[in-house]
Amino acid sequence: MVPFSFAGHDLFALPQGALFWPARQALLVADLHFEKASWYALRGQMLPPYDSMATLADLTALATATQAREIWCLGDSFHDSAGCDRLPHAAQDMLRALTGARRWIWITGNHDPHIDRCGGEVLPEAVVDGLVLRHEADPTDPRPELSGHFHPKLRIRVRGRLVSRRCFVMTSSKMIFPAFGSLTGGLDADHREIVRAVGGGAQAVIAVEDRLLRFPLAA
Repeated sequence: MVPFSFAGHDLFALPQGALFWPARQALLVADLHFEKASWYALRGQMLPPYDSMATLADLTALATATQAREIWCLGDSFHDSAGCDRLPHAAQDMLRALTGARRWIWITGNHDPHIDRCGGEVLPEAVVDGLVLRHEADPTDPRPELSGHFHPKLRIRVRGRLVSRRCFVMTSSKMIFPAFGSLTGGLDADHREIVRAVGGGAQAVIAVEDRLLRFPLAA
């Protein structure tokens, strides 16, 4: 975990693309996209059906390592609103163990505007200790904000090779999370829609073991 400050709060960025908020003992993630593979399978495109279990295993490991008392999911936790019903029994058991052991809040997203039968609280957005938690960034809202939706990734050339890494996109008042789900794509961090959502002065930020790598993004 790498410490940094955002809008007056001391936070930790995790290399897995999550955030830990020590003052609340809260773990925050975005865009889990549970049951994305089964959604595609229903439409004739067969993918290995292990994405939800892999994502849940990673999330369980982080919840245990951080001893989180709260987990906030910033939207598109399911690839569609019926995703909870399609979870395999083992995945349902893992998820209910997580939601039953701590405070768990689902922020709804464009993929999952309705969530039920999976435990936890469901909110369209929230304001927590002065930070707005929502799925998609609102460029007209001046309040400090944490969001997801865009799945930002930084693509750079290193020694002639194109390297892609999921990243946070930050300004002084906005932070867009990378997608945490195991079966999620990504949008270039400097894509015009991301830059429009956060405004000028944005940086792509990647957490490595002991530091944050920051890359300025063109306005």
